[in-house]
Formats: sequence, structure tokens, C-alpha cells
Amino acid sequence: MPGPTHDLQTGAGLMACPRCDALHVEEELQPGETARCIRCGTVLARPRGGAFSQLIALAFTSMVLLLGAVFFPFLEISRMGFGNATSLFGVALAFADGILLPLVVAVLAMIVGLPVLRAFLLVYTLAPLAKGLPPHRHAATAFRWSEALRPWSMAEIFVIGTSVALVKVAGLATVHLGPAFWAFCALIVVNVASRGFMCQTTIWDAIEDAGLHTDGREMVEAPHP
Repeated sequence: MPGPTHDLQTGAGLMACPRCDALHVEEELQPGETARCIRCGTVLARPRGGAFSQLIALAFTSMVLLLGAVFFPFLEISRMGFGNATSLFGVALAFADGILLPLVVAVLAMIVGLPVLRAFLLVYTLAPLAKGLPPHRHAATAFRWSEALRPWSMAEIFVIGTSVALVKVAGLATVHLGPAFWAFCALIVVNVASRGFMCQTTIWDAIEDAGLHTDGREMVEAPHP
């Protein structure tokens, strides 16, 4: 996703409304102020201290949850005294030698690999910015890839699909949800919180202002309806 554009005559940055695409002259906001679109009223940004640090913490949390979701038991099915528990890693090993191997690899990449990669790219981009330091080399490319991969992270879709399937299985056997399932549910909450703290305009501005001292004021974008 491209960064903010600039007015060639005044040198001021231009911000486009994510809902109606109306262009606005970008101004630095003070704590407590809110920038809204003059056309549709959508909240564009509002100052919030420590947003970069909170995003980094949420990114690390998502990586820990995803690693736990892979190796911890996902669910246990029992019937007539017999039961069996499995994890995502165990399922991958079970189909490692079959014709379903490409499908298993694709599923693991979508629900585990891409979210972990996105979290790593976000930490790579924001870690120096949170300390007021110049960004790492290729930080702009890393953040651009992080945003481009967002629609392909299928953790939420996986939880919804699994829940629908478990409703049907519950009529045939007793189903016990394992820690990995709840880790995926917690991951959804973490992703929602991360989107609430995310302001792409602020991150692009911080990357463009590499080497300049920051005053610690960071903006977060209100969640889009």
C-alpha cells in the first residue's frame, strides 16, 4: 500500500479518506484531537501515546499464540469410552506422505505461516520507530508486504470453519476443545485489537521522517465499520 502523498505547492502531506477517497491536508494533531473526513465524517486519525509499542506487543502475542496453536492439542473426540486427541502438527504429520500433502502445506501456510510472517514484518518495521530511532533498512518494503498479506491470513476463517464442522461432529461423538482452539480464538481478539491501534498514515510518516526525533505522539486509526 503506498504511503501518503504530498502537495507539491505547499509541501504538506495529503491523506485520503478510506471510505470516500476525499483528500485532506495532513496536519499534526494534539492529544485529545480527532481528524474526521469533511465529506462523510469517517474518523481518519486521533493521537494516542505508545501505539507503536502496543502494536509490537500484540505482534509478539500473536506469534506466541500461533506457535502454541500448532503444537498443543486442538480437540479430543471420544465415543463409547474411546478417545483421540490431535494437534495441527499431528494432522500435518498424518498426511505428510499422502496426496493431500500440498493441501496440508497450503492450509498451514495460510493459518499459521502468513500470520507469523506478518507479525515479524510489523515488529521489524516498528521496533526502531517506537524508540525514536531511524527505521531498519527496507522497513517500507516490510510494512508494505505486511499490509498486502493481511487478506491472506486465514486464522479467523479457520476458526469459523472448524466451529461449523464441530457442530455436526458433536451429534456423533463427544468433543472436547483443546488449548489450541482457544489460542485461535484469542488470536482473533488480538488481531482486532491490532487493527484498532493501527494507523498506516502515521507509520508511513514515521518511516519517511527517518532520522528525525519523534515527540512520542502516535496516532491510531479508528476501526472501520
